[in-house]
Amino acid sequence: MAAAAAAATVEAASAERASASASPGAGGRERERRPSVAAGQACRAKKGEDFALLKPACERLPAGGAPFSAFALFDGHNGSGAAVYAKENILSNVMGCVPADLSGDEWLAALPRALVAGFVKTDKDFQTRAHSSGTTVTFVIIDGYVVTVASVGDSRCVLEAEGTIYHLSADHRFDASEEEVGRVTECGGEVGRLNVVGGAEIGPLRCWPGGLCLSRSIGDQDVGEFIIPVPYVKQIKLSSAGGRIIISSDGVWDALTVDTAFSCARGLPPEAAADQIVKEAIASKGLRDDTTCIVIDIIPPEKISPTVQPAKKAGKGLFKNIFYKKATSDSPCHADKDQCTQPDLVEEVFEDGCPSLSRRLDSEYPVRNMFKLFICAICQVELESGQGISIHEGLSKSGKLRPWDGPFLCHSCQEKKEAMEGKRHSRGTTLLQFHFMRLVSPKSHL
Repeated sequence: MAAAAAAATVEAASAERASASASPGAGGRERERRPSVAAGQACRAKKGEDFALLKPACERLPAGGAPFSAFALFDGHNGSGAAVYAKENILSNVMGCVPADLSGDEWLAALPRALVAGFVKTDKDFQTRAHSSGTTVTFVIIDGYVVTVASVGDSRCVLEAEGTIYHLSADHRFDASEEEVGRVTECGGEVGRLNVVGGAEIGPLRCWPGGLCLSRSIGDQDVGEFIIPVPYVKQIKLSSAGGRIIISSDGVWDALTVDTAFSCARGLPPEAAADQIVKEAIASKGLRDDTTCIVIDIIPPEKISPTVQPAKKAGKGLFKNIFYKKATSDSPCHADKDQCTQPDLVEEVFEDGCPSLSRRLDSEYPVRNMFKLFICAICQVELESGQGISIHEGLSKSGKLRPWDGPFLCHSCQEKKEAMEGKRHSRGTTLLQFHFMRLVSPKSHL
């Protein structure tokens, strides 16, 4: 990583704070009651490949809509090129995939598909630079009380709301998903552990050639197109009580549990909380890797202090459409369980981690009519008559969908899609190269 870029981006020896309140403007009572957002970041650099993006107040185009907030963490490996490029381009790429002139609810509904297209476009454009680096991406958009998270890699985003902890990202390590191992294998990759002298296998599962232990990332051209940039996306709506979000690289999560991360920084403002979490991680395991943390508080208008109150109860598990919190045994209304069990009001609006680009771009939620038909669904170039290729082309089980049904891709984005599905080998690696790379050191990350 260039020294100037590292200093400007991560502030390795100190924490960075950014805060903003949504301005009331002329939007009426609903806009006046929007929460404010305060964020802080801290990092300790070992290799200088972690980057963070903090934009608490982003203007929505066309002008007139309430501002939104965007935060992201990029944990690079094998160099900083992919992390730097993603940091500089992913927000504009995602927003470029959101149609103009949408209402607030339509804008939120369009985000999941726009995030998929924006991630893939960022990866595709970065390939033209012929770098072999790669990066995780955990990208968060906050609009009022609605939080939308897209992630590839193993950096994590977690939420604490009203004393309960929720996981908002997915872990794309091969050790964490047999389905991802199967997908990569079917697409032509090989997944296994590092071989050492004597035939012993050590360390985590990795994809060969290259030795990357992530199944999804941006970049990593030397590994294969089956390492895909299609993100896991989750969108939730908080209650009016707000909450605290932590985004951290694996330098934190390899050292601390989620409960420890929240508890060690409880009551601190975001900047101090991020710094404390990083200090706790380093104190536990030492500075073995870049260790970065972003803390975001979503603060209701009624609250004066942007700090999180002590937790009532830690709840974990898979998301439901609405989370429920059970009354504790010392609750004054414990005797009447039907009346005491109240919705937690952290509502899941959308969730999808499917690796299929065809499915993700032809979203099942009712927003297809928001997107223009004769524009490439990924790179957003206008398609002339006869140029577009349906995302359904070549599907054996397309149901009622036909090859001439949209959305459509341009020729280069269709090639990208086919390569990701293992139908086109865009990067050649000979058998001799493969076995040699299996015996040498894997990529430095993970």
